[in-house]
Amino acid sequence: MLMFAVIVASSGLLLMIERGILAEVRPPPLHPGGEPPRRRVAVAAADGGDLEHQVLQDTRNRTIRAVCGRRAMPRSVWDLPPGQRRTVLKHLLVSDKYRFLYCYVPKVACSNWKRILKVLDGALESVDVKLKMDHKSDLVFLGDMKPDEISYRLKNYYKFIFVRNPMERLLSAYRNKFGEIKEYQLKYGMEIVRRYRKNGGQSAGDDVTFSEFLRYLLDEEAERMNEHWMPIYNLCQPCAVRYDFIGSYERLNADANYVLEQVQSPSFIRFPERQSWYKPVTAETLHYYLCNTQRRLIKELLPKYILDFSLFAYPLPNITSEFCRQ
Repeated sequence: MLMFAVIVASSGLLLMIERGILAEVRPPPLHPGGEPPRRRVAVAAADGGDLEHQVLQDTRNRTIRAVCGRRAMPRSVWDLPPGQRRTVLKHLLVSDKYRFLYCYVPKVACSNWKRILKVLDGALESVDVKLKMDHKSDLVFLGDMKPDEISYRLKNYYKFIFVRNPMERLLSAYRNKFGEIKEYQLKYGMEIVRRYRKNGGQSAGDDVTFSEFLRYLLDEEAERMNEHWMPIYNLCQPCAVRYDFIGSYERLNADANYVLEQVQSPSFIRFPERQSWYKPVTAETLHYYLCNTQRRLIKELLPKYILDFSLFAYPLPNITSEFCRQ
């Protein structure tokens, strides 16, 4: 029933966008209904006079209010089916010392945020320590706590999330996991090639094409996906969890530093610089992959990620013939 409500909400949202209705909705308070003042201060301070960023935050707030305000949408994590609740709770990281919850989204700088949590907890000396990230140890997950402990933290702690353009995030996951990580090539790559390529039985899983990857995503249920390509909506449930701040990958350093100020972290802690080996997904790279993929395939995939595009105010990919000729 809840998934049906999500589908109805997303389709209704598309109609609202097409008809320009959202533009007529007045900006809602950051959190309707008895929110603490800190919530209202948070986004206002983050804007810092940046008009473009203020418009983005207002758009996200309006859209989330419009979609999450529908009757059948979840109002808390306890309204979610057990599987969905487990997913979001195991992606919410806890800092009791600084009283915040961070919903980590793979391929949106979550490794650096995990480094920061470990430094804040004293498990790491510095965010610059050259160690392979252990994504489980020395981290506290909300899902490991008792129901009353979970409810208390959801109600009283500062909550934030960082988001990214959905297609850019998928391309980043594709290039990283199938181009560099043997484990993913063996676990997912070989199966994808066998499923979608004629005579693909000899593949080692390291030659998955982007089109094959998208076909695989089309056939996967969103709730059963690997976290690296599961929609952000399913990972972090922004209707069930009222986030105080939604940061953007596109403004990573500015938004991250703002969050660090909000949680009153020590002044010596800063958001880590990107590693020298990191290969960013540029606009040109994304353009190249999208324009060399069947348009039908991309259009069929969009509904699965439509809430990520809509709630977080990302434009749908431009794959028109005119754009791709440029």
